[in-house]
Amino acid sequence: MRKFLIERSVPGAGTMSADELQGISAKSVSVLRDLGPDVQWVHSYVLDDKLYCVYHATDPELIREHARVGGFPCDSIMDVSTMISPHTAKA
Repeated sequence: MRKFLIERSVPGAGTMSADELQGISAKSVSVLRDLGPDVQWVHSYVLDDKLYCVYHATDPELIREHARVGGFPCDSIMDVSTMISPHTAKA
């Protein structure tokens, strides 16, 4: 599967309560369960007014469908070509 980074505009995301974040997460997991194994949520970064989500999927259209069914914003979907880290410098 390919790796994608999804940008979502969510005003006030950084000030959401633990209960609000749990509710969003539960909705996402429920929709993903219905969509099947070809789209998987890895994790998300919560910022002031944005969520940046990492997904594995066979096709970006599955990510768009997840957003549509779940009622989530989906500003952009970027295909991750590779990943680097401090370990890359040691190679």
